[in-house]
Amino acid sequence: MPARPHAVAALPAAPGVYRFLDDSGRVLYVGRAGELRRRVSSYWGDLRDRRHLRRMMPRVARIEALVCDSAHEAAWAERNLLERSLPPWNRIVGGLELPVSIGLDASPQAPRLGLASAHRPAPGVRRFGPYLGAGKVRLAVSGLERLYPLGHAGPTRTAGERELARLRGGQDTPVAQLASAVASVLDREPTAVAAALAGLTARRDAAAGAQAYEAAARLQQEIEAVEWVVAPQRVTAHGEGGHEDVTAWGDDVLVRLRIRDGRLRVWEQETCTRSVPGTEAPDGWVPFLRRNAELAARLAALPVS
Repeated sequence: MPARPHAVAALPAAPGVYRFLDDSGRVLYVGRAGELRRRVSSYWGDLRDRRHLRRMMPRVARIEALVCDSAHEAAWAERNLLERSLPPWNRIVGGLELPVSIGLDASPQAPRLGLASAHRPAPGVRRFGPYLGAGKVRLAVSGLERLYPLGHAGPTRTAGERELARLRGGQDTPVAQLASAVASVLDREPTAVAAALAGLTARRDAAAGAQAYEAAARLQQEIEAVEWVVAPQRVTAHGEGGHEDVTAWGDDVLVRLRIRDGRLRVWEQETCTRSVPGTEAPDGWVPFLRRNAELAARLAALPVS
């Protein structure tokens, strides 16, 4: 088994997408990782569970990577790139998770929080997202409903639903207040997110202390799901996003990301001895592009073979 190349050690222990290229610069494979260094390192280990990749590895001449701000952002980046172009060693167009949105209906008579239709939302319904993974998003909605029982708070609810709202602390809370609290979490307001996660954590710990281990496990899943939907990500915009090319240059390597309809669609890198006009990063992209230009330069100096 060949030794792991020095380029693997240059990868950070952070989420992101990676790709393997051959000696002609052709992209062979695109993947994503919750921890880039560990995941990419595994290709130089035991590939018994990924036998189809064994024949690819002798062709790998270079590693490139984009560090993302969250595992959710990495998942979106991988999906967007694979929807546009499928490298020869990838098998699935896009990704395994389905894109979904969350709909928040704050109407006083019949408030509701749940997965949103793919169609245009009804008047008064606010849509959040998109997110990847319907299962995770349902768990996030369950966790938010546990804290802010919006679906049980309307005046037209049954006696049982009103009792559930009372048990969850929402019986006397106005619908508008509950809806505002949910929206603040889904808008990723730091104080609201911290309060929601603290609330779910306290309930998980209480369940574990009462030896209600199944309930504690469910709450842990909801915590992780809320973290997933509020995680930062910029590579997929909601609705019809714009078109732009965002670029950064570092130490003779230019990184260019082509955004189309609000989604990262093309990731390009090239050797460039100096910065070229138009390589200033737009607002919101500066840290992302700067760290990835620096990483690209490090990896370019460390070929695999």
